[in-house]
Amino acid sequence: MQSTDHLAASRYARMRWNTPLSQEHAALLLQRLDVRPGARVLDLGCGWGELLLRAVAAGGVSGPVATRGVGVDTDDAALARGRRLAAGRSLNRHVAFVMGEAAAWQEPADRVLCIGSAHAFGGTDAALDALARVVRPGGRLLFGEAYWERPPTPAVEKTFGAEVTDLPGLVEAAGGRGWRVLHLSTADQREWDDFESTWLAGRQEWLLSYPEDPRAADVRAELDGRLREYVDGYRGVLGLAYLVLGR
Repeated sequence: MQSTDHLAASRYARMRWNTPLSQEHAALLLQRLDVRPGARVLDLGCGWGELLLRAVAAGGVSGPVATRGVGVDTDDAALARGRRLAAGRSLNRHVAFVMGEAAAWQEPADRVLCIGSAHAFGGTDAALDALARVVRPGGRLLFGEAYWERPPTPAVEKTFGAEVTDLPGLVEAAGGRGWRVLHLSTADQREWDDFESTWLAGRQEWLLSYPEDPRAADVRAELDGRLREYVDGYRGVLGLAYLVLGR
């Protein structure tokens, strides 16, 4: 059997969003973010913008004042997926997807999302400083960032970087830069397991369909390595915190 090349498309095919987050948890975060009618919502490092689309819909797009959103990312395929999703929900007139560097964006918004993208700014501290300049006065930021649940092994620390801190350190970093923590929650183990499984799932299914493809051996090695790294390394060690912050 020969592949007609679905390998690239399969990479994120089974993922709702590229972060460990259940639908119920996402609904809670959007409630705490409190998107108001007519608000401007910005997602830096949006990927395909699933959470952005839900935030804009939660704010309301009918009536005299519509909520609008902008998603910024450097992944052209993810942005194209976001545009398709927006069109499928009749949100394409309300949400724009822009190719660009998150750290270079300067236009402010009422509600800003930045989940798993602090590295684009140079790390947690730099991201919290930079994001303060794009959140309008009285606005809110949904900030998703990694932290250590338990001390990592040297190998795991090398993979994720020595700048990752524990949860108290992450909260302190936000407070030390003038942010107030309006909400804090963390990804639970089931959310992490689902995230890691769906990150693998599209290409696992591709492997089962195209075992004789010339790329199959490399893909199999990559996926097996990632699963081993997760279950033997950072499962239960690396956490992901979601902070809704205000100033």
